[in-house]
Amino acid sequence: MKLAYFDDFKLGVVVGDTVVDVSGLVQDIPHVAQEDIMAGLIERFQSYRPKLEKAAKEAKGIPLASVRLRPPLPRPVNIDCMAVNYMEDGTRDAPAPINAFSKARGAIVGPGDTMVLPDVPAAVFEGEAEMALVIGKRARNVKAADAMQYVFGYVNFIDGSARGLAPMNNVFYQMKSRDTFAPIGPWIVTADEIPNPQKLQIKLWNNGQLRQNFGTDDMAHDIKRCVEWVSSIHTLEPGDILATGTNHRGLHAFHDGDAIELETEGLGRLKFNVRDELKRTWEKETRLQRQERGINPLAPQTGGKYTPKG
Repeated sequence: MKLAYFDDFKLGVVVGDTVVDVSGLVQDIPHVAQEDIMAGLIERFQSYRPKLEKAAKEAKGIPLASVRLRPPLPRPVNIDCMAVNYMEDGTRDAPAPINAFSKARGAIVGPGDTMVLPDVPAAVFEGEAEMALVIGKRARNVKAADAMQYVFGYVNFIDGSARGLAPMNNVFYQMKSRDTFAPIGPWIVTADEIPNPQKLQIKLWNNGQLRQNFGTDDMAHDIKRCVEWVSSIHTLEPGDILATGTNHRGLHAFHDGDAIELETEGLGRLKFNVRDELKRTWEKETRLQRQERGINPLAPQTGGKYTPKG
């Protein structure tokens, strides 16, 4: 099942190129705002699933082209992101030590929204294509063998980064947690629709040009290990997001006016825009292209405020 929010955060089931409004079937889930209902539904999904499936089969859908899709998880308790979790197409000799960081939920935006590059002296702004897990039930000290029981579904996720901010070695919070730096969507796909999440292709296009293209089978620490490790540090709640990392070789600078599309196989296509009111510019090569030329893989700034002098 594909679950989405649309318009004024009505809850819908996506069927083909339509969305069926099921918001009336879930209003009895305790909530303060409509944005809270998705997490409540995830926690109670087995009891609500039959009537959602019935509505999806029998009710008339609304064309997706006529609605505004919203981030499907606008207010998770936690957003955890795995760090350096790919073998980079076999170019790493060994997996990096398992590691992660938290991202503020205020960073979330949805389909058609805009990632805004802030007025800070970052060396470069990048967006990492990722597949994220959606947690289905409270998870604490989960064993790897049991981890998939805690995965409700999957969603496309972008980990926005403002790299190179000072001071050195004190950067993850200000690099990762900025407003709009976590585009997600266009919907959540339940785990039963993804037979093997470790065998999916992830692609990212910038202005129609394919820049990232890699498989989840290249993960250094697989999904089960990620859930085990993160849940050993803090409790995960229903509706939480655990992003599984990226292959860095296709990373490149985001610019004002860029139109980004991200598609993980089976999860739909997330589209969003980039805006930089300062109109800064960077070299447009990917990290891999620069590495192949034997130069610094991070694209240098070429124009606008904060351009290095000399």
